[in-house]
Amino acid sequence: MATQSALALAREIRLGDGVAIVVGGIIGSGIFLVPKDVSQQLDSFAGVLLVWIVGGALSLFGALALAELGAALPRTGGLYVYLSEAYGRPMGFLYGWGQLIAISSGTVATLAVAFGLYLSRLVPLNATEQKVVGVASVLLLTGVNCLGLRRGTWVQNVSTLAKVGGLGLVIVVLLARGRPLEMWSQSFWPSDPAAGGAGGLNPAWIPFGVALVAVLWAYEGWHIITFSAGEFKRVRPDLGRSLAIGTVVIVAIYLAANLAYYAALPGAEIAQSDTVAATAMTRTFGAGAAGFVSLLILISIFGANNAQILATPRMYYAMARDGLFFESLARVHPRYHTPVAAIVTQGVWASLLTCIGSFQQLFTYVVFTHWIFYALAVAGVVVLRVKRPELERPFCVPGYPLLPFLFVLSAAGLTLSVIVADPWRSFAGVAAILTGLPAYGLFCLLRHRKRKPPKA
Repeated sequence: MATQSALALAREIRLGDGVAIVVGGIIGSGIFLVPKDVSQQLDSFAGVLLVWIVGGALSLFGALALAELGAALPRTGGLYVYLSEAYGRPMGFLYGWGQLIAISSGTVATLAVAFGLYLSRLVPLNATEQKVVGVASVLLLTGVNCLGLRRGTWVQNVSTLAKVGGLGLVIVVLLARGRPLEMWSQSFWPSDPAAGGAGGLNPAWIPFGVALVAVLWAYEGWHIITFSAGEFKRVRPDLGRSLAIGTVVIVAIYLAANLAYYAALPGAEIAQSDTVAATAMTRTFGAGAAGFVSLLILISIFGANNAQILATPRMYYAMARDGLFFESLARVHPRYHTPVAAIVTQGVWASLLTCIGSFQQLFTYVVFTHWIFYALAVAGVVVLRVKRPELERPFCVPGYPLLPFLFVLSAAGLTLSVIVADPWRSFAGVAAILTGLPAYGLFCLLRHRKRKPPKA
């Protein structure tokens, strides 16, 4: 049997797997929920379409920046590696710490809660049973991903194909039965405040910015694939291609979905609908169609959670390999070549969060800090070109430094908007992340003591 030091993660991810992780990790419930928030801010379909295009472009700029970093630093760990190289290990550790205690684990738990809720629309479930179902979904995916990378990517590929196929069917039938020409009847810049307009060109940018914040949340998740960089068969060409292709596919799907929604429903009705796809399908085909949409949302949530559970624990594994986390998390299973301890740790913690439910307030506090790390990681493209010009860069961001700058600017704007809207909760979120500093000091001390030779 191979020794633990000789074991390594399996290099089994191909380009198609990478694209499925990007697409499946992004499409969760956002495309079914966010159109309501956008429609409440923007009256015209042209404005709605533009904000989804802008949000997609900014996400693509971020993905291209990570493609350069991934090609230059093709190691397991993703943003943890990039932040550590650009700003030092404390910054990378804070990011990983935040992911485990709240951001990624909270995302898994939130999706698990949503899974139980949407299943209850198909099968009668009380509140306790919904939580049991949510926890069971997390534990099932945790077990599958412990049993080998190929099993995890198989689940990802199938769920991504199912959700894209189902959403594609919704788009086609709504466009076929809708009123596409009526979508363009309103003025781009609304001017009647009584009708919800902003009252002129300059004020119209305010609701556009608010809508853009919501859209950027819907595009969240394109970075996940970077955590598994070390498991690509051909990391340097395929990691960047996965990021770029997956993000472009998502933009196309989101634009087509909005075309379909607005072809089936007026904007005022979309602004009142919590699940616009179900409302549109019910209006077009009757009450029975809502069940199909609920099933589609279940598949979407399941696939998005699998992407989180598959990829994110690789970062905890990388941190442990660097001596900055619990040593057991660096262990690789001798048969399945997966970081079982890291996967199980996140699965158990996310299951606990799903059960207690009260985590959601903390999750809201902390999740906005993710965009601070996004901005720092993308800015790291510039930092590392100055700090480490000798790095081999098989891929470079096109339009450098404009595209990274535009992404950093948008991420900073989103973060500042949250801070201005709720400064105390924002402070609580930052404080939660900063609890990683004493933890970092403790792990550094333990590593130093372990390396220190015993006295003669």
